[in-house]
Amino acid sequence: MSFWPNADHWSVKIPLDTPHRRLEVLADTGVVQLRDADFECPASEYEALEYMDWKSGGDTNFAPIATADGELDCRGFWDKGKTDKDAVWTSNAAIAPSIKNYVDGVGANFGRVRTIKLEPQDREAAIRSLHRDDNNRFNPDDEGWVVRSWVELTDNPDSYMLVMDNDAEGLPDPTTEMRIPLHKGARFVVDTQRLWHVVVHTGSAPRYALITSFESGPVLDEWIQREMVSPATV
Repeated sequence: MSFWPNADHWSVKIPLDTPHRRLEVLADTGVVQLRDADFECPASEYEALEYMDWKSGGDTNFAPIATADGELDCRGFWDKGKTDKDAVWTSNAAIAPSIKNYVDGVGANFGRVRTIKLEPQDREAAIRSLHRDDNNRFNPDDEGWVVRSWVELTDNPDSYMLVMDNDAEGLPDPTTEMRIPLHKGARFVVDTQRLWHVVVHTGSAPRYALITSFESGPVLDEWIQREMVSPATV
């Protein structure tokens, strides 16, 4: 391996242990696989969104569908003084009603909602972007921990999200590696502030997926219990 994160990686500084309310279903592995989506977002919707050149996890572009203030902005909510919750729909939401209806249907407090367009990258290239997310900046200690969910919009069965837990030094532990398959309709919830993650995309065309931040709490827990394949398995 030509690259591996070290103690100077910016992710290491992101807090892991906090008093926030968390979901028991994510306590073991940090991942829950859900049943495949029972709806389809037509390509005519997600391809028509307004995308922004924003790099995260590789050669990526993002279409913001809900943001801190309803503006088309890929920056973290903290730039507006907010936690990644209580989002406002953007003009992109009207272009992709199937996505808006899906997120609203979960019922939980949501933050950023966006689709990602990721260009192909092999494992070696992907590892260079391995990271943890800063989901809970400004999140009051007595509120729910923010996690993220995915819905795969394109079919890439040979691609996968690579996730790893932390070793004693707060670096990715290769012995904990899990691979989440990215076939069309695949859905999963990940504690991305806890787990190091990146996507290995072996396809020949861009991969599209929906990413949504949700607040941990009874509503999200009940939704996961209804929708999951089995607790914390991938």
